Amino acid sequence: MPRIAGQDLPDNKKIPYALRYIFGIGPKLANDIVKKTKINPDKRSNELSSEEVNRIQVALDQIMIEGDLRREVNDNISRLKRIHAYRGLRHIAGLPVRGQRTRSNARTKRGAKKTIGALSKEAATKVEAAKSTK
Repeated sequence: MPRIAGQDLPDNKKIPYALRYIFGIGPKLANDIVKKTKINPDKRSNELSSEEVNRIQVALDQIMIEGDLRREVNDNISRLKRIHAYRGLRHIAGLPVRGQRTRSNARTKRGAKKTIGALSKEAATKVEAAKSTK
């Protein structure tokens, strides 16, 4: 299991797919790195020699990945929050930032549905059951 950029690459995957486990590397960048380092793309990550791992590491040193990239993204978001830009306010409120609708959907960002006002049927039956046992 080779370790590149602080990330363990899975053994059984081909190199272009294994490189995607590193934060900041997508399909295009993974293929570009494999071509640049002249490694056979059909090779599995557990078959890499230490010299090939070093070539990949050198190629990745020129790209912002993992901790540096995460820090950059978090700094950008905190800057938007600090200056109270519209996108920053949406981040603070935990709402979609890029113009998606929120009347329906947006469950990924807003979390599970919460009933406001009237009780849902399940909650109403629980309340009735609790009252009848007292």
